Amino acid sequence: MNEKRKRKLKKINFHPTTTFILLTILLVFLSWILAKINFQSSYSIIDPNTFELTTEIVRVNNLFSAEGFKFIVGGAVSNFASFSSFINLMVALIGLSVAHASGFIKAFIRKNTLKLNNKFITFLIIALGIFSSIVNDVGFVVLIPLAALIFVANKRNPLLGITAAFCGVAFGNAISFFTGSLDVNLVRQTELASHMIDSSYHVALLSNIFIMVVTAIVLAIVGMIAIETMVAKRIGKYKNGEEIENTMELTDLVSLDDKEKVEMEFNNKKGLRNAYIVAIIMILLFIYMIIPGLPHSGLLLDMQEKTYVNQLFGSNSYFQSGFTYLVSILFIAVGIAYALGAKTIKNDKELIEKVSVFFKDIGGLVVTIFFFVQFIAVFRKSNIGVVLACTGVNLLSRLSTSGIVLIILALIIMALAGIFLPTATSKWTIFSPVVVPLMMQSNISPEFAQFVLRAADSMTKGITPFLAYFIIYLGYLNIYNNHKEPITIRKALSFVMPYFLLVSVAWFVIVIGWYIIGLPLGPNVFPTL
Repeated sequence: MNEKRKRKLKKINFHPTTTFILLTILLVFLSWILAKINFQSSYSIIDPNTFELTTEIVRVNNLFSAEGFKFIVGGAVSNFASFSSFINLMVALIGLSVAHASGFIKAFIRKNTLKLNNKFITFLIIALGIFSSIVNDVGFVVLIPLAALIFVANKRNPLLGITAAFCGVAFGNAISFFTGSLDVNLVRQTELASHMIDSSYHVALLSNIFIMVVTAIVLAIVGMIAIETMVAKRIGKYKNGEEIENTMELTDLVSLDDKEKVEMEFNNKKGLRNAYIVAIIMILLFIYMIIPGLPHSGLLLDMQEKTYVNQLFGSNSYFQSGFTYLVSILFIAVGIAYALGAKTIKNDKELIEKVSVFFKDIGGLVVTIFFFVQFIAVFRKSNIGVVLACTGVNLLSRLSTSGIVLIILALIIMALAGIFLPTATSKWTIFSPVVVPLMMQSNISPEFAQFVLRAADSMTKGITPFLAYFIIYLGYLNIYNNHKEPITIRKALSFVMPYFLLVSVAWFVIVIGWYIIGLPLGPNVFPTL
């Protein structure tokens, strides 16, 4: 009887929505316990004028209280309404839905990816995920649903495509092939921390560009190996209605007479030609809008900023804040251009009806997102993540280490802190006043300290349910899930664990190897002072 009961218990898999509700309740009680035992920590804030440190005490907030109840109930709607990850997803899906409804995405995939090697497609998706981090987190909301469609069209498991896209963006989020929005915030904080040792020290915006480009390529290759050799076996094969539908389309194409085939192929080529022309025009137009100094140009820049990078990636940049919308507009324009050329859509009514079908599976995701948002809001309000991160930085400050040992310990502690505090800028605000001076005293450059933060942030960003975009990954896994049981948080994390382990090894090799060899991090910037 005991064995039977154990087997039944093992089979209980809560839907992610239920899990987030239970975790929220657990967090409330945990905050009460930690507040009762006065669980607190502190971190240092640098005065930008005097470079002196002021200590900030952080405590766990008790949410099992009247004030906590007011926050949970009173803030539920506003928390959901202000959850930018969901808003960005909806904006991106509007564009993707039009491109999909018009037939452009299927035609593009059939024309450009069916002949490519599966491993190369996986590599491209991961590389695009890494590259996408140059502007906000657009990769999470565009690449994940797009990767699912690409894998379905190539008769592969869309769950594998979703996982590959998520891993590419999450585990490569702190790096890219170019300088991006993250660099603006990190460099400012790194330079401020370096002034505690040397008030004249300057950290250039391109100080990590060489090592970032190399790391991005290495991680894309390592990630592809992890997906194809390890994750693919864990996820398994897939067969569903949409794949069968694609097979039926090919069968129908065979049954057409030669005249109809020629006409269909002609319309398809015309549609793709129109789509490519419109895409080029739109992209050139967007580029013109981020070039300052030309007639009516620079519309997407924040001209209040002095440097071009800040104009492009600053907090008030229209390019930065509206990039997801720009991508959505591009997909809409390209989709309509294809539909007009290929004659796949008769009128606007048919287009809207087909677009609506694209959103038919989003309803369940919206419910899950609502309770996920409450879970994240409660966790942030409790301050548990910040206190744990501060505990880590205080531990690091007390350790008498230097050189490679200091680098390894800083990497591990910041990576662990990233599980509870997945935002790179927030983490660096807490760690930089300690990590940068410690490394400078050990003859390690602030720029290399900054890269260690990038490595730590990327290592664990994909394995934490506290990441705001984790719900997009989990939600899409369940949208394409063809099993009766839902894909749980634990199972979703199990998909990415092989990727995490292999990429973590790669990160350690890159960080330690680069330091030992002493290769330049950027123009005239080296690991040591």
